[in-house]
This record gives sequence, C-alpha cells and structure tokens, in this order.
Amino acid sequence: MAMNRRDFISTAATLAGAGVLSSILPTTSLLARALTAVDAPVVNIDSLRPTLLQDSQYRTSRLGLDPRIWNWHRDAAVNAMPANYYEASLADWPAFRRFSGDQTCEVVVIGGGLLGASTALHLAEAGVDVILVEKDNIGSGASGRNGGQMTPGIARWGAETILEKFSSDEAKRLWRFASVEAMSLVDELQERYGFECDRKYGHITAAIHPGHMGSLVADADARRHLGDTAVKVIGPHELQEQYVHSSIYHGANIDSIGGQVQPLALLRGLVYGFARLDGRVYDNTKVKSIRQDASSTIIETERGVIRASKAVVLGVHGSTDKFIFGFSTTVPFFSYVAVTSPLTVDIKELIPSDLPVYDTQLQIDYYRAVRDNRLLFGGQGTGNSWSPRDVNNYLLDRIKTVFPNLAKPELEYSWSGISDLTLNGATDVRKSDGNVPVYMVHGWSGHGVAQTVRIGKAISDDLTGRNHDFTMLTHIDHASIPLGSYLSPVALPLIKGALGVISTLNPADMISF
Repeated sequence: MAMNRRDFISTAATLAGAGVLSSILPTTSLLARALTAVDAPVVNIDSLRPTLLQDSQYRTSRLGLDPRIWNWHRDAAVNAMPANYYEASLADWPAFRRFSGDQTCEVVVIGGGLLGASTALHLAEAGVDVILVEKDNIGSGASGRNGGQMTPGIARWGAETILEKFSSDEAKRLWRFASVEAMSLVDELQERYGFECDRKYGHITAAIHPGHMGSLVADADARRHLGDTAVKVIGPHELQEQYVHSSIYHGANIDSIGGQVQPLALLRGLVYGFARLDGRVYDNTKVKSIRQDASSTIIETERGVIRASKAVVLGVHGSTDKFIFGFSTTVPFFSYVAVTSPLTVDIKELIPSDLPVYDTQLQIDYYRAVRDNRLLFGGQGTGNSWSPRDVNNYLLDRIKTVFPNLAKPELEYSWSGISDLTLNGATDVRKSDGNVPVYMVHGWSGHGVAQTVRIGKAISDDLTGRNHDFTMLTHIDHASIPLGSYLSPVALPLIKGALGVISTLNPADMISF
C-alpha cells in the first residue's frame, strides 16, 4: 500500500517551520505591435515559427538566466554560458523589444512560459487584446528547461487522489481535463499553427521495487473507474523485452495518453501563434508592482506602465511570491537534466519502445530518447543548487545503474532549473475578487508540461464566460507555508531525509518526491 506522501510532508513541514483559425490566419504579418527586435526594426512573424535542427549545435545561450541556475556544456569556455540542449537544438529565434512608455489593453499576462503563452494565445483567439511581458527572455525559466515529459494529473495528483477529493462526477471531469484534454490541446495547437515540437506518444511508469506494483495496479484501477482505459499494467518480463532493456524494474504501467515534447519548441510555437494574432510581446521587461484603481489594474514596469481593463494573469512560477495575493503555499526546489553525447549503440537497444520513462523510487529518475541517438536523463530535487560537477556525477551514476551494459556514457549538456511544490502535491489555482481579477497558478511540483497549456485555456474560458473549468480547479484546498522560499534549503533536506529513512525501513511503500 502506498504511503500518503501529502500527509507526511505536511506534518514534516510543520515541524520544520478557436478550431478553424488556421484557415483564416495570414501566413505572414507585416507587423505585430510589439515585434520590434532589439537589434532590428521589424521581425518577420514567420521567423518566430520554431525550427528544430537535425542535431544540437554548440552555442552561447541567448536566454537570460536566473543567477541561481546554470547551463553546462563539455566544450564551454570558462565563464561562458552555453545554451542548454533545447536551445542548442533549435534555430536562432528573434528577440522581442523591451517594454517602454504607457499602454493599455484588456489583459496583461506576466510571465512568458507555457502557462502565460497559452493564456495569451487563447485569449487572443477569443478576440481579447493582450499584452504578454517576460522579465528575461521567452523560455529562460522552467518552461524551456524541464524534462519535456507529459504526464496526466494535476501536478502530482493522480487518479486515486482525485477520486479521494472529489465526487465521482467531479473526479471524472477533473481527470479528463488533466489527461486527455491536456494532451489533445497540445496536438490541436501544434496542428492549428503548423509548428514542430518533437511530440511523441506514450509513457512508462516503472516499478523500482516489487511492492510498488500494488500502487501501480491501484492507479490503473482508479483511472478505469474514471473512464480512462489508456493505461495497462505489465510484468517485468514484458517490460524488459518490449519497452526498456533494463533489469532493475519489476513491472510498469504503460500509459498511451502521456508522452513527450521538446518544451522550448512548444513554448515558441505558442508564442508564434500569439504573434500571428497581433499579440503584443515584450521580454526583458520586469514588473515592479501591481496595483488597482477604480477602473483598471496598473502594472508598473521598470520603463513604463500598462493598464489592464479586464484581468491580470500571473504565470511567473518561482517568482509568484513577489506578487502573491493571500497566503504562500509553495516551496521552491532545484532540479537537473542532462543529455548525453550520441551513444555508441542504437538507443533502441536501450528503449525499444521509444517511450519516456519515470520510475517509482523516492528520488525519481526520468529519461527518454532525443534526436541524434542521444539520451536525456533527469532527476534529483534539492533545496540548494548543486554544482555542475555534482550533478553530472550523480546523473552519470544513475544512467549506469539503469543501463549497466552501456559502455562509458558521456554527458554533453546538463543544466539546472527551479520548480516549486505544494504540500498536497496539487497545483495551486486562484482568482482574486474585483472588477479586474488577478489569476494566479503555481506549484507544479515538476509535472506541468501539458497541464500548463490546458490551464491557460481554462483561464481564457473563465474570463470570456465559456465554462467553469477554472473554478473547478480553485476548489482544491492548500495549506499555507509561511516563508516557503526561505525554508526550502533546510526543509527539503529534512523532509527527504525522513522520507528516505521510511523508504529504507519499508521499501515496498511507494514514496516519490
């Protein structure tokens, strides 16, 4: 039986302290209102369509980074900031200009990640006048740095938990929202705007201990109860023969709803779609404050003011605490991803199914095949940032553990990122009162690639009165974490240490951080 991770972490933390648009959209726009690049007078909108290279090309990053995170490349010069694998495997992308002066619009979206870009795009499709601002560059944050694996659920809430927390009808609606609708929406947008993002289908959750199979069976059973037949349970022999050539697993759930994507390409594709609808985009634009007057919300930037007449959307992820209304519910953590050099063996000898993999250990591994016969491998979650050397040693050791017969794997890229988690594992979704509401979503807990896109549409639908999907998400209760960003370096090691002891004493209990 799986341990209730949410209850344990709560206790430990307390102790620690528009479908047919493609036929009518122009193939080229002369000018979108904010698509003036920093070093050029006009940006051709078609140049914003993401272009995937056959393989990555070493280059210096053009994305601004939070000073707490880093990129590493084996050939990088001292003091150089190399591009991460995603940026290096895409053609150069034009920059947007910095916001200045005073402007008005109906909605301001703060944060140019997947949530912000999806919200802006869907609002623009609904005819809403939107300005999107990003403090660094589009893709600098978690949306351009995550593992790229698409899993159903509301962050770490799977089918069992949703059944526990909602009525049967509500649970079915929420599960469909967070699974098939989230995945299908990515496909619809990719087709509608004609961009590539290396979308692949299917997903494996592999049991690291035989006792974990009971939890996987229970998850599959819960999903079937919710009307989802897209998951099947298999044993170790079928898993090793057909899906993953590794002997360390004891069976798995095979999920045909999940999958994988090149997340930076997906993000750029959404922004490209928004630009085709004459959306206004500004990067290198830091928001200093948000305040309201009688008829609008005023967003003060470093070089000017934007007045929004209908709503403000906060898609700023790890920086939400700077603008948060109400109590804080998240703790930030650091995560890490690496990509190998092209392997000396065909990667299908390791992953013949070409499906991405999560495992069920306390500190999960996740990995998948990427272009040019490379392996992307990620894992670990820390309260303080690890160094590239420590991360590389850790991830190489994990690769050798999973694939011991792989001769001398080498890493070419690695990078860190910042995510955030809630105590109960579900995404925190809020909407303020007032004539000009503020929408806020954070606490993705490392599982937000598809859900960010779907929740962006839900924000648009809520604002335009199409449905109540967003309201459904706001009914999830969250516990307060005072000073969460300050507690993280202390609280996370304590929580992980305690969970590690429990996992050692009861290895059959599935506890994933």
